[in-house]
Amino acid sequence: MTKTAQPRRFEPSAALTGTLRIPGDKSISHRALMFGALAQGESTVRGLLEGEDVLATAAAMRAMGATITRDDDGTWRIKGVGSKGLQQPDAPLDMGNSGTSTRLLMGLVAGHPISASFTGDASLSGRPMGRVIDPLTDMGARIESAEGGRLPLTLHGANPAKPIAYRLPVASAQVKSAVLLAGLNTKGTTHVIEPVPTRDHTERMLRGFGADLEVSTDGDVRTISIHGPAVLQARHVEVPSDPSSAAFFLVAALLVPGSDLVVENVGLNPTRAGLIEVLQQMGGKIDKLDQREIGGEPVADLHVRHSALRGIDVDPAIAPSMIDEFPVLFVAAALAQGTTRTSGLDELRVKESDRLTAMAKALTLAGANVEEHEDGLVIHGSGGTPLPGTAGTPVTTHLDHRIAMSMAVAGLASKHGVEIDDTAPIRTSFPNFMKLLDEALA
Repeated sequence: MTKTAQPRRFEPSAALTGTLRIPGDKSISHRALMFGALAQGESTVRGLLEGEDVLATAAAMRAMGATITRDDDGTWRIKGVGSKGLQQPDAPLDMGNSGTSTRLLMGLVAGHPISASFTGDASLSGRPMGRVIDPLTDMGARIESAEGGRLPLTLHGANPAKPIAYRLPVASAQVKSAVLLAGLNTKGTTHVIEPVPTRDHTERMLRGFGADLEVSTDGDVRTISIHGPAVLQARHVEVPSDPSSAAFFLVAALLVPGSDLVVENVGLNPTRAGLIEVLQQMGGKIDKLDQREIGGEPVADLHVRHSALRGIDVDPAIAPSMIDEFPVLFVAAALAQGTTRTSGLDELRVKESDRLTAMAKALTLAGANVEEHEDGLVIHGSGGTPLPGTAGTPVTTHLDHRIAMSMAVAGLASKHGVEIDDTAPIRTSFPNFMKLLDEALA
């Protein structure tokens, strides 16, 4: 069924002030549901992101045998099937817009003697899955997909799967996680070699659930080894606020004059905190308050104030730690003093949309000076002068939630506002974005 588009115009705003708490981290929420569903006993999760992507993961794990319920106080309860108890679903698994759900669940199914079909919306069905198909095929899974390794896709798990040593050809936490999850139910040791470190939520949480997992380093190269078959034990998970979602409010507060905002309980896993470092290099006033650890993840409250930003050359080595935040960084760069150059961002072309082309067109439409290159954007900033905004032509978001929210921020810092063609995709990752934005502007 086709969803009705929800266009909206985001007008220049007053200062963002007060204190906000962003919903739970999407990456951690996905994994908490999956690992709880594979564990022995009942796991509980607080702070779970209740966006459409995560709910797609919950529905898929229910379809494969787990009992997942939500208490009135927001606590989620997951009665697991045990590491070997995954059941074959009766119908195709609808992943909606969630690439994370799809790729990680493909890894789970690949290590079990079951079959599952995966479907998704138009955006997800256009995204290639070959980078996951290749290693899972090496482990013994059989995969039938649409042309180009795309959805719809049917995966027949290996019986038994065989351990492999797989060197990631591109920096991708999703591919790494898929191989590790296939290795959970595989006799022997599965190794994933990372030439460039990526977000490590899978490793942290698998250890927390009792998996026998080791991480070794040789210079910049990390090798993650999981010994299977693993027996996971139920646990309680506290999900910190999502740094990728907090990013939109951080940038908005930096750009809108007079803003003085505190964003509480933000996850600061070092494999995810690159945006804060880059914004500080650009002159952004962001202070970390009450730094602490929750459930093995570092968190802090972030105090952010309006700042005069300056353009920089962004080190491509930091890209994996902020890959989802580049769209909103491009907005910050568009209002900075001087030129911001980014490179090494090939991964952005295979996200929910081609985010390099989509953001180059969107920002140009709003009046920014943008050059698109094969692996990044060069943005000549306005020096703090608000962007003109869009005049009668809405930004095309390509069903991509991060394009929608990034251009909403651009609208707040514009002269005449920015209209986007559809806000509906925002629900996939940040269901109360509009409500929190209204609170900050009040």
